[in-house]
Amino acid sequence: MPFTRGWVYFLAPPTSFAMSDSTPTPPAPKKRKRVNVRRPDVMALVQNEVEQHYRSAIVEKILGQGGELTIGNTTIRLAKKFGFCYGVERAIDLAYATHKVFCDQRIFLIGEIIHNPEVNQQLRDMGIVSLPWRKMNEEYDDLNEDDVVIVPAFGAPTSFMDRLAEIGCHVIDTTCGDVMKVWRRVRDYAKNEVTSIIHGKANHEETRATASRALGTEKNGHYLVILTTDDAENVCHYIQGNGNREAFMEKFGDSCSDGFDPDKHLLRVGIANQTTMLQSETEALQERIRQTIVARDGNEDNYHVFDTICGATQERQNALFGMLSNDNKKPMDILLVVGGYNSSNTTHLAEIGQENLPTFFIRNAQCMDSLEHILHYDLEHKEEIQSDYPDFLLQDKPIVIGVTAGASCPNNLIESTIVRAMKMRGITL
Repeated sequence: MPFTRGWVYFLAPPTSFAMSDSTPTPPAPKKRKRVNVRRPDVMALVQNEVEQHYRSAIVEKILGQGGELTIGNTTIRLAKKFGFCYGVERAIDLAYATHKVFCDQRIFLIGEIIHNPEVNQQLRDMGIVSLPWRKMNEEYDDLNEDDVVIVPAFGAPTSFMDRLAEIGCHVIDTTCGDVMKVWRRVRDYAKNEVTSIIHGKANHEETRATASRALGTEKNGHYLVILTTDDAENVCHYIQGNGNREAFMEKFGDSCSDGFDPDKHLLRVGIANQTTMLQSETEALQERIRQTIVARDGNEDNYHVFDTICGATQERQNALFGMLSNDNKKPMDILLVVGGYNSSNTTHLAEIGQENLPTFFIRNAQCMDSLEHILHYDLEHKEEIQSDYPDFLLQDKPIVIGVTAGASCPNNLIESTIVRAMKMRGITL
């Protein structure tokens, strides 16, 4: 049964009975009443609480004057699009509303609601307990029909959803609408015996959820997850008939469906992607695979594609490109990218930035507490490191500091970053 957005379904566990001519038909399980957690009275309280936690008067003021704030010889420049998107706001609203509606019941969350440590800590402080998201364990066995489980914005694999339905607990599904669009597409691929090639991170929550839908309703579909251009080249090499099956499966064996056979399942392919990938990279992979299919078959009949990069991801990437190419303003001297280190869309903003100017990917303003060093995420080594500040940041010379953030970063964290950067320049906001 599909979950309708904004409603909570109370799923009774399925029951099987041995049937005979002399055995009366047992009564069907009682259908439990749906609960709308987005009632106007609840959402009024939620809006007030969310604004207290995440709103920023300073950010709003800077946006109101064109996205720039200049004091003395220091300019803060904000991207035109940054921070929370609609899908993230909706997920947080539903989590807060759940806390109010089910205040006397145990509330759980599969993994993290979004990829931002401060937001997830707020939910933990509210008493919402995080369940494992990579694999179900005994914590799921402990759930009962009175418990409430929140599905995060990334969604959850079908095996998790089936287990919750079997238990009969209350399910609040906050899955982003853009993610659901991808699911519809890969289900359609499976229905038409088309293999889904998913551009994404194989161990990302969203990709795992999408891959489970790529199996289709009959669980007989297939998928292959690729991440890099080298991965795409390997796939294209095999499609062209030049690959080694054993080597191929050794490389992709953990990133494909059970029973995946590259000799059979790369004949008809459909491209999908994790919605937060770098748009230009996804488009390049799509075109490379399309060209390979056309070269093999002479036409595109066995190639299918659908744009599944979410609008918010595109907007934030395009806004950063706009900051970098603005010929009418003084170029930025440094870029601060704020957000969770496990946030895919934030990571891609940092990748774009570091190709053009000194860029620091930071979790929050605390990474800038020291006047000597800055803590930031190293994309190459995938760890937080400590670096010296660029000399010009602490010198008494004109400087333009760019600030952007991914779709999972709240404005209050952006504000504290701006305040800290200004303080380092001797300016108090």
